[in-house]
Amino acid sequence: MTIGDITLDAHWWWLIIAVILGVAELLVPGVFLIWLSAAAAITGLVALLGGPPVAYQFIIFAALALITTWMGRRWYLAHPVQSNDPLLNDRAARLVGQTVTVSVAIEGGEGRVRVGDGEWPARGPDSPVGARLRIVEVKHGCVIVEPASKALT
Repeated sequence: MTIGDITLDAHWWWLIIAVILGVAELLVPGVFLIWLSAAAAITGLVALLGGPPVAYQFIIFAALALITTWMGRRWYLAHPVQSNDPLLNDRAARLVGQTVTVSVAIEGGEGRVRVGDGEWPARGPDSPVGARLRIVEVKHGCVIVEPASKALT
């Protein structure tokens, strides 16, 4: 392949793709593109060492992408990233323990409560509007509440 007067062999394309994916991972971190970058780099090295035709290189890349992504997932599960706020991206878990106010009376075990500046469907003991309750669990987008005076278990 040529770009203007520059001729690039297949291994250079794979290595360029690896660098682009690596830079993309830095710009949009998500710990996913880095594994594709590794697969492209390995494919480039295989091609550099007199590897197979380009069609087979795509198969090698696809297989390596699956393998490196799987290995990366296993590594992150075995070595979780420590955080000062482990519930940062788990809004439901952050709600547990909060005291809320009933906005639509809970009758027959169902109603609505005010959580911050919004309202959530709630399940719990029958309670009138204005009653103070504590969230003990969040299930399927619905908060499970109990009287605020009860201790958390």
